[in-house]
Amino acid sequence: MKEKIIQFGEGGFLRSFADMFVHIMNEKGVFDGKVVVVQPIEKGLVDVLNAQNGVYHQYLRGIENGEVINSVTEVRSVSRGINPYTDYQEYLSLARNPDMRFIISNTTEAGIEYLDTESLNDAPPKSFPAKLTALLYERYKCGLPGFILFCCELIDHNADLLKEYVMKYAALWELPKEFTAWLEKENRFCNTLVDRICTGYPKDEAEQLCRGLGCEDRLLNTAEVFHLWVIEGNFENEFPLKSAGINVIWTDDVTPYKKRKVRILNGAHTSMVLAARLYGLSTVKECLDEPNVSAFLKKALFEEIIPTLGGSDEDIAFGNAVLERFANPFVKHQLLSIALNSVSKFRARVLPTILEYREKYGRLPKCLTMSLWALIAFYRTDEANDNEEIVRFMKTASVSEILEREDYWGTNLSFMLPDISSLSIPIEPGKDDFYREALL
Repeated sequence: MKEKIIQFGEGGFLRSFADMFVHIMNEKGVFDGKVVVVQPIEKGLVDVLNAQNGVYHQYLRGIENGEVINSVTEVRSVSRGINPYTDYQEYLSLARNPDMRFIISNTTEAGIEYLDTESLNDAPPKSFPAKLTALLYERYKCGLPGFILFCCELIDHNADLLKEYVMKYAALWELPKEFTAWLEKENRFCNTLVDRICTGYPKDEAEQLCRGLGCEDRLLNTAEVFHLWVIEGNFENEFPLKSAGINVIWTDDVTPYKKRKVRILNGAHTSMVLAARLYGLSTVKECLDEPNVSAFLKKALFEEIIPTLGGSDEDIAFGNAVLERFANPFVKHQLLSIALNSVSKFRARVLPTILEYREKYGRLPKCLTMSLWALIAFYRTDEANDNEEIVRFMKTASVSEILEREDYWGTNLSFMLPDISSLSIPIEPGKDDFYREALL
C-alpha cells in the first residue's frame, strides 16, 4: 500500500480521528493509502510508533442511540514515523514522493506560529509553518503537483492562518516568485472543524486492556464514539470519507458549523458547570445523572440555545448527541477543568445566545441568565481559576459593577440587573437552597 498522507502530529487525537478514518477507508476498499507521521516537536512518540510498526489499538467508548458502545480496532493506517530533528533529510524526502497527496496537521493551537528568526538552512526550522514551507519548497523544486492540506488545529480559520505564515516564510527566505505562484495554484489549504473527545492513553486500565488484547500496546488510545469532521472544499473523489461512513461534511464554509458547536456543545458546558459545581457535583456525567441539573441543561439547550440558532432538525440532532456525549460513562470530565477562565468562556459561548434570544423574543432566557448569576456566585468561592485581576474583582464587586464591565463582556450588561436581582437567592456561596433553586 502506497504512502499518500503526510501527518504532522502523532498524538492521541489524530490517532483517534484521521488515522482511524484512513484505516476505515482502507478496510472498506474505497481508499488505498498509508500515513507517514512527522513529529512536529523535538520530543514525541515517533520512536514508540516505529517500534510498533505504526500499529496501535483504538477503543471507542460511549453512548450511541441510547446504547453503550465499547469497541476496539487494531489500526493499521500508519506506515512509519519520522523525527525531523534526528533525520531531516528523510523528512524532506517525503516531498519527493509523487504518491504523496494529502497533508493533515494537528500541532495544537500554539503550533501555527510565525517566528522571523528561522532560516531555510535550519535542519529543521523550529515552527511547524516553517517546516512545512521547507517541505513545500522541496516539492516545488521537484516539479511535482501540490498537496491538499487539512488543518485540524482548534483555532478559527486554521488553514488560512497556516497559509498566511507559509507565505511569510517564503518572503522571509526570499524564495522565487514562481514558488509562491505554485503555492497558490497547486495547493489547497482547507479550513476544518474537528469534533471528538479523545481521552488518550488509559493509564488506569492499560494493564487490564492489554491483557485482554494479548499484547503490550504503548500507544493504546481511547476516545468517544461521536465524531464530526467539517472540511471546506470537496475532495470526496480522492479522499472518500463519506463513502466509508465517516461523519464528514464537505462545505464552502465551516463558520455555521463552528457556531453550532460553540453555542450548543461548549455553551451547554459553560452554562451548566458553575451552578452544578456550587450544587456539589464534580463531573459532567454526575450532572446528567442528577435530575435537577439534567432538567436545567435540557431546558437551556432545547428552549434557549437551539431556538436562537434556528431550531433546525440538524441543530436538535446535535443537541441530542451532546446529551449522549455528556452522559458517557467512560469519560470523567471534571467540572473544575471546564470552569477554568469562565469569564472569557461565558462571553464567547453563552452571552451571544443571551443577546440573540433577547432580540428575538424581547426577554432574557431564564436558564442562561441563571448561569450568569451562578458564575458570579462561583467567583466568590476559592475554586475560581482565572486571571488574578478578574478573580480579585469578582470576589468583592457588586453585581451591578460586574455587569458594567464592558472589557469582560464586550458590552454593558446592566440591562440584565433586574432579572438577576429578581432571583430570590442571595449571591452567596455555601447555601444549599441556593444550589437547588438555581437548577430548578
